Amino acid sequence: MQSVQSIRPATSPARRHFLQQCATGAAGIALGALGMLAGPATANPAVIRPREMLLLIEKSAHTFSIYDAVTGDPIKHIPMPSGAQYPHEFVVDSRRRYAYIGHYGVQNSSIEGQGGNRIFVIDLEQMAHVRTLRTDTFYRIHGLAMDDQDRLYALSETQGAVLIFDDPTRGETPNRAVPTGGYKSHLIALTRDGQQAFSMNLLSNTVTYFRPHDPAFVPVVVKPGRKPEGNCLSQDERTLYVTNRNDDTVVAIDVATRRIAGSAATGRDPTRVYLAPDGRLFVSNYGENSISLFDTALKPVGRIALPAQPIAVSFHPTRPAAYVSLTNDTLGILDLATLRFTRFMKTLAEPDVSMVIVA
Repeated sequence: MQSVQSIRPATSPARRHFLQQCATGAAGIALGALGMLAGPATANPAVIRPREMLLLIEKSAHTFSIYDAVTGDPIKHIPMPSGAQYPHEFVVDSRRRYAYIGHYGVQNSSIEGQGGNRIFVIDLEQMAHVRTLRTDTFYRIHGLAMDDQDRLYALSETQGAVLIFDDPTRGETPNRAVPTGGYKSHLIALTRDGQQAFSMNLLSNTVTYFRPHDPAFVPVVVKPGRKPEGNCLSQDERTLYVTNRNDDTVVAIDVATRRIAGSAATGRDPTRVYLAPDGRLFVSNYGENSISLFDTALKPVGRIALPAQPIAVSFHPTRPAAYVSLTNDTLGILDLATLRFTRFMKTLAEPDVSMVIVA
C-alpha cells in the first residue's frame, strides 16, 4: 500500500488549479438592498473569464467564488443574496453555462435550524447571480444533481423529499416533489438518465432507492451502516459506494439488487467518497486528516496524509490532478501520479465543493 506524507502550505499565497464545483466567497452578506429574491447582480465587464475556471463554495464566507485554475488567482467572489448563509453544494449544467447552489442555511448537519429554501442560479459567463429558484415549504436544501436532460434535483433535508425542476432555466418553482423514504435526507446519487436515485439519510441511518419520475414507486430501504453520507456511483452505474461516518467503513451496494456487495475499513469519520478518473476511490477521513484510497473492489491501495481535515475533493477533467478542500482555508492540488501535493492555494473561509471547467 502506498503511503504519502503531507506537504505543508507555503507561507505566501500559493497559486492553483482545480476541478469540481461551485464557489462562493465574501466575508459578509452585506448586500443590504437585496432580498432573498434579489435580482441579477451586475456583471463586471472588466473581468475576463479564464480558460480554466475553478468554481468553489466557501461556505463560512457565504460565497461562491471563481478562480483561475492555472494561476490560482481569484477572478470573482459572488456573495449569496442578503440573508443567505452557508451554501454547501452546487451542480453545473451540461453546457457549463449555469451553476445551481443550494441554500442549506446552517453550517453543518449537526446544527439545529430551519435552514434555507432557495436555489441560487449563477451565470458562469456573466460570473454573477442572475436568478433565484424557490422551494417554499421545503427547507435545508443540500444534495443536488442534474441528469442528462439538465433537469435539476434538489434534496430537502427537513422534508425528506427530492424536488425536481424540469427546466431550471425557466421555471422558478419545482415541477414535482417525491419522498425519499428516509429521514434527514442529506445527499443524493442519481443515474445519468434521472430514472433511479439513492438518498443518504443521516437520521434513519439508511440509504433509500427510489424512482424520481415514478411517484407510485415505494422506496426500497438499504441499511449500510451508521450515518451513511458520502456516496458515488461506479462508471457503469451498477455499484453505489457509500461511507458510514459512525462505523468508519465504506460499502459497495449492488444497484440492481440493493444488497451490500462488499465492505472495507476506512480512516476515522469518512465523510465522502469519490471516483477518480483513473478508477481509484478516494475516501476523505474528516476525523484523522487523511484520504484513504481503494480500488473498485474495495481493496486498500494507498493513504495520503493531510495538513488539515479534508472537506471535499474534485478532479481536473483532462489532467491527472485532484483538488482537496481543507479546513485550514486552503485548497491543495494533488498530483494523481505521485500522490503528492504540488502546491496549496489560499481561499476564503471553509472551502467546500469545487469543480474545474475547461473552455
